[in-house]
Amino acid sequence: MTAVDLRSPGRPRDDTAGPALLAAARRLVIAHGYEAVSVQMIAAEAQVGRQTLYRRWQGKADLVLEAFLASAQNAELCHADGTTEEKLNLFLGQVFKNLTTDGPAIRSLIASAQSDPDFREIFKQRFVQPRAEIVANIIQLGTARGEIRNDTDIDTAVTMLHGAFWYPLLLGETLNYELAHRIVRLLFEGIGTAKETRNSTRKN
Repeated sequence: MTAVDLRSPGRPRDDTAGPALLAAARRLVIAHGYEAVSVQMIAAEAQVGRQTLYRRWQGKADLVLEAFLASAQNAELCHADGTTEEKLNLFLGQVFKNLTTDGPAIRSLIASAQSDPDFREIFKQRFVQPRAEIVANIIQLGTARGEIRNDTDIDTAVTMLHGAFWYPLLLGETLNYELAHRIVRLLFEGIGTAKETRNSTRKN
């Protein structure tokens, strides 16, 4: 005779809880800043229990960073059509578009990273490095296509591109497509091949 398993199957996983928590985290951090938002506030806003949150994320930092990372993923740009300069323009333009809404929240995340070394490391790994890798991949592909000089220091180029928008972001200045275009054009004058630079200048 076959034994019957009478154990309870347990509470089913709510597939809507994750998206609700991500959306709640974004809304609250945009409205109040990272430091002012607690796990309890996020759970209440999403109308779920705190244990539901902890089953998916280690804590507030991981949840909040995923919420903002999800709104600014551009990895597909590496393989999009267009020249390297066009891809970098599109990447930076999309970043600036997201920062139109997320800018104050991102500034609060950066501020928190200055006083909390653990959060700074998570912020670097989850938020900064993925974007840096996208830019590095675009530049590497540009080198393979002959649009970027072979002797380009890719790490420095990535730092220059990101530093050029972190600075105005921290000062609360306007971030728009025109600024993105000027930043990329200036960078490309330094790392683009002579032929590609001439072609881009004629387009502009």
